[in-house]
Amino acid sequence: MKYLALVYYDEKLMETKSQEEWDTLNQECIACVEDLNRSGHYITGSPLLPTSSATTVRVRDSRVTVTDGPFAETKEQLAGFYMLEAKDLNQAISLAGKIPPARYGSVEVRPARELMATGNEAGGNAG
Repeated sequence: MKYLALVYYDEKLMETKSQEEWDTLNQECIACVEDLNRSGHYITGSPLLPTSSATTVRVRDSRVTVTDGPFAETKEQLAGFYMLEAKDLNQAISLAGKIPPARYGSVEVRPARELMATGNEAGGNAG
């Protein structure tokens, strides 16, 4: 089953890190991906640029509006994601616990649902 591991941390806290600390963290993330890939648990993932680069798109009454910035103001910001293959939630949690930035913030683990081509989606409406 597929699980999305969403990595969150406080961008203001991370801005205080030295270049050496960033380089170390990045190397740890690369090693984590290599380990997950070797074990067959890694599907895809990516770090994200800061929320200052975000754009939010909304559609209301068939009208598209665009706003600079993230969807919501929060203590921790979405910093990246890992799409994982795991046999169950317990294994996904165990894998997420190895994601290096978890020690600076949190990793939200959510099961991904498959959409059926026939229109009979499992688990409700698409989001």
